[in-house]
Amino acid sequence: MKTPIRIGYGYDTHRLVAGRKLILGGIEIPHHKGLLGHSDADALLHAICDALLGATNLRDIGFHFPDTDPQYKGVDSRILLRDTFALVKQKGYVLGNMDATIIAEKPKLNPHIPAMQAVIADILETEIGNISIKATTHEKTDAVGNEESMIVQAVVLIVREG
Repeated sequence: MKTPIRIGYGYDTHRLVAGRKLILGGIEIPHHKGLLGHSDADALLHAICDALLGATNLRDIGFHFPDTDPQYKGVDSRILLRDTFALVKQKGYVLGNMDATIIAEKPKLNPHIPAMQAVIADILETEIGNISIKATTHEKTDAVGNEESMIVQAVVLIVREG
């Protein structure tokens, strides 16, 4: 018998560098630095991908979308999340809810959260009320607090469809 509900956890971190756009939750956020990565480095969507893949026991984002594959160079992470969610649906699950925390000293992210929620809800085929995103700082400690990086943690609950 297949489990009616499953929980997955995802984590991602990227360095902040000059000369890159800051993309989080599928939207561009005005800032003088962006996240460094092979793709668009959207740490929020990457953490959600890992949470979904973990919930379905399908390994991790690097397994499915390796940074050694040139087709993923600069890829829009919304595509990665769509493809990941297609795998979840193939396993017979839909999203119950998602909760994420973005840990970043700057910029202030709260004004951008509703737009991020809308993008993610659309991709995950759910209501905005099922998409929780919070932002916090690291109180000026370590690389995150020194504005050198960001961390994102995400948890998902998936439910057996039908």
